[in-house]
Amino acid sequence: MSKAAIHWVGGPVLRADVKGPFHVHEAVSVGVNELLGEVIQLDGEQLVAQVYEDTTGLKPGDPVTGSGLPLSVPLGPGLLGRILDGLLRPLAEESVHFYAPGTVGQRGGRFHFVPLADTGETLAPGAFFGRIVREGPTMRCMVPPNVSGTVESIVDEGEYAETDTVCVLIADDGRRHELPMGHMWPVRRPRPVQKRLSPEAPMVTGQRILDTLFPVARGGRAALPGGFGTGKTVLQESLAKWCDADVIVYVGCGERGNEMAEVLDEFPGLDDPRTGRPLMERTVIIANTSNMPVAAREASIYTAITVAEYFRDMGLHVALMADSTSRWAEALREVSGRLGELPGESGYPAYLASRLAEFYERAARVRTLAGEEASVTIIGAVSPPAGDFSEPVTSHTKRYVRSFWALDRARAQARFYPAINPLVSYAEDVDVLARWWQIQGNPDWRIHRQRILTLLEQQEKLERMARIVGKDALPAEQQLTLLCAELLNEGFLYQSSFSPIDRYCSPERQSAMLRLLMHFVDRSAETLAAGAGPEAIGEVPVLRRLRRLGEELPEDDPEEANRLWTAVDRELGEINTGGDQHAR
Repeated sequence: MSKAAIHWVGGPVLRADVKGPFHVHEAVSVGVNELLGEVIQLDGEQLVAQVYEDTTGLKPGDPVTGSGLPLSVPLGPGLLGRILDGLLRPLAEESVHFYAPGTVGQRGGRFHFVPLADTGETLAPGAFFGRIVREGPTMRCMVPPNVSGTVESIVDEGEYAETDTVCVLIADDGRRHELPMGHMWPVRRPRPVQKRLSPEAPMVTGQRILDTLFPVARGGRAALPGGFGTGKTVLQESLAKWCDADVIVYVGCGERGNEMAEVLDEFPGLDDPRTGRPLMERTVIIANTSNMPVAAREASIYTAITVAEYFRDMGLHVALMADSTSRWAEALREVSGRLGELPGESGYPAYLASRLAEFYERAARVRTLAGEEASVTIIGAVSPPAGDFSEPVTSHTKRYVRSFWALDRARAQARFYPAINPLVSYAEDVDVLARWWQIQGNPDWRIHRQRILTLLEQQEKLERMARIVGKDALPAEQQLTLLCAELLNEGFLYQSSFSPIDRYCSPERQSAMLRLLMHFVDRSAETLAAGAGPEAIGEVPVLRRLRRLGEELPEDDPEEANRLWTAVDRELGEINTGGDQHAR
């Protein structure tokens, strides 16, 4: 066991004189309280380590002891349904406000284990040897990715503690592996897979502006940038509840304590719309607030993605919500400054871009070691100062994500939810996902999407012109364009998160709404061409219902779309008839 002695401490960073071999990213225990730390630099006879706990009281001469292993976290069935800190220590079960320095998190609980392997069977890395009977998604016990061998013994079905040995493997080299229900894994090392697969289907969120205009592929990467008060946390909570992922991993990285307290208070009370049971049964919350040690904030992102990959390897589809990567980048900047590294843009370290790439590249749709299809989808919130999307974290993040959901302060102040700016946001997997929408029965999805974006772009230009000359001075065609764009904003893009009808919108309902609204746009253009004025079109009674289409078209009444379609034809046709008679 390697030893070192501290000779300098500055916040979460220390330097120590080495008395044995260490390696970079090795986990170390620091001081008499055995604080958890990690080696981040080696320089001759000295090492530099960052400590994931409060370093108050450390002094020169205190010992640093190497573990010989990289920084790792315990993974197992006990993670689901729990609220943990950045080092996977349980929070909700504790009655104290803060952990004492050096406290080690306990893997908890007893679970009903069902064996899936027999004595003498050969198990490859990632193979399943057991199943856990519990509420929520199917949980299976896996052979660690770096282990294989022949089953020497396996326990009978029954209740066991998470840390009990339930299976013993004998490797080809004769080594004996005693396997509990879970295992340890290094947080900075991606878990291996058989193959990375190309995207084929979207992760359905139930939010129309996302699914229709800016979809994220299952196993894809999305960024959610926005200034203070634009609704990042609320939108991520809605996505966590309604998206079609099997497991949700929510990491609050450096967020304000009051915001994180709301999440911790609300999530345990949410019902899963799939089953009606508590949403927490398929959720893991990792909380690391801004007043916690800064180095632990940096580690919490890697901890969260490691947990997500663990559930992915069970054959599950996982959604990781990171709120926010800006606070994580600030932690990198603070530690880098204490190391005396040369700063880059805005004081961030020069390796900010590569760290962001390492994080986002761990999202993927894959073929697991067990041969099953699974995925990790990352949705990372970004908090640019003053909403400036040109700052380093946002600009670098755009290089590594495929969907960019830009939140707009003006829309948020107007109580428009979700406050996503459709003229700044984008999605790069539209061509691939168009095939999925075609299979779902909407072959015109891509055309409709492009028409919406074109109308919204025209609306922005015409509104600037109208502020100068007045709306009534615009030609009739342009007035109709403004009317249709406003209808699409109110009837389709706006979606109330409090409405029991409209807080979730299925792909089938989205397609029906799209067809109906595009039908109105087409018929109103025909009506205008027949001689009717835009004022008459704006006064048809059905338009009021179309503006509230999210409430008027429920999921359980598919015939309502046909009735509204007929009403559009009838009422606009009556204008046409009146216009023809007037012309005669």
